[in-house]
Amino acid sequence: MENPGDRKVMKVLSGETVFPPPIWLMRQAGRYLPEYRKTRATAKGFLDLCYTPDLAVEVTLQPIRRFGFDAAILFSDILVIPDALDRNVRFVEGTGPLMDPISAEEIGRLDGSGMHAHLAPVYETVRRLRAELPTETTLLGFCGAPWTVATYMIAGHGTPDQAPARLFAMQHPESFMTLLNLLAEMSADYLIAQIDAGADAVQIFDSWAGVLSEANFARFAIGPMKRIVDRIKAERPGVPVIGFAKGAGAMLENYRAATGIDCVGLDWTVPAKLGQKIQEGGAVQGNLDPLLMVAGGAALDRGVDTVLETLGGGPLIFNLGHGITPQADPENVTRLIKRVRSAGNS
Repeated sequence: MENPGDRKVMKVLSGETVFPPPIWLMRQAGRYLPEYRKTRATAKGFLDLCYTPDLAVEVTLQPIRRFGFDAAILFSDILVIPDALDRNVRFVEGTGPLMDPISAEEIGRLDGSGMHAHLAPVYETVRRLRAELPTETTLLGFCGAPWTVATYMIAGHGTPDQAPARLFAMQHPESFMTLLNLLAEMSADYLIAQIDAGADAVQIFDSWAGVLSEANFARFAIGPMKRIVDRIKAERPGVPVIGFAKGAGAMLENYRAATGIDCVGLDWTVPAKLGQKIQEGGAVQGNLDPLLMVAGGAALDRGVDTVLETLGGGPLIFNLGHGITPQADPENVTRLIKRVRSAGNS
C-alpha cells in the first residue's frame, strides 16, 4: 500500500509545491453528470441517496472513473448534522433544503447523542470508498461550518443574505453561541469519525461566511472553526484540514493562523495578490469561476491559465471557487483537466 502522504493532494496539504497541481472540483459528483442523474433517479429522495452506502459510493466514484481526479470527496450534505438533531430536514425539488426553523427555547433542548448512530451509513460509505478508490486518490471527508449550518437551522431554508440568522444572533446572543458551540462539537465528532473510517483529510464548508461583519466573522466563523480544528489536531494529529470561507475576502488573510487550518479555500472573487499573500503561509485551493465550466472554450482556457500563473508557483490544489453547477458541460471538465495537467509540458 502506498503511503497516504505520497498522494499528490496530501503533498500539497503538507505545504509542498506540486506542478502541475493536483485537481478536484467541489460538487464534482452532481447533476451535471448523466450517470449521477441516472443513479439519483433510483433513490427515494436526496437524503436517501446520502444515507444509502451503495448509492453514495457509486456517485462519489463516478467523477473519479470519468475524469481521474486526484481527490474524491464523500457524497453527502452539510445538513446531515441538523438531520441528526431531528430538525425535519427535507429536500424539495426546485426549492432546496427545508427544515423546521429553530427557536431560542428549542436550542437548549437539542440532543446530539444519537448522531453517530444516525450517521453510521455515512461512515460505512467512507470505509467502502477508501477500499474502492485508486491508491493514489485522496479521500476527503467534510462537514458544514457551524455558522453556515446554523443559518439554515434558524431560517428553516436558505436566504439571500442569511438575515434571519444575523438578526437571531443579535436578539438571542447566548442561545446563538450555545447553538454554534454544539454544532462545533458535533462537527468535530463527525469529522473524526470520517477520519477513522478512512478519510485522508477533511474540508469544512463555510458557504455563508461572506455575509458576516469583521467582528462577527471572528466570533461566528473563526471561533467555532478553531474549536473544530483544535479537536482534530489533538485527537487525530497529522490529518490536514481545508477551510473554505466563501466570500470572506480580505478577512481570509489571517484565516489560516486564526483557525489552525492547513489549506485555505479561495473563492473566485479573491484577488490575485491576496491569494498569493495567503499562499505564503501554506497551501491554497481554488479558485476558477464555476461559470467557466458552462462557458467553456477560450474563456475557460484563459481562466485556467490565470489560476496557474497566479498560484501555480506555490502549494496549490486546483479547484473551482465554488461548486460546479448543474448546467456545466462534462466536456468542459475534460478540457479543464487536460489543460491543467499539460501545463507542466509547456
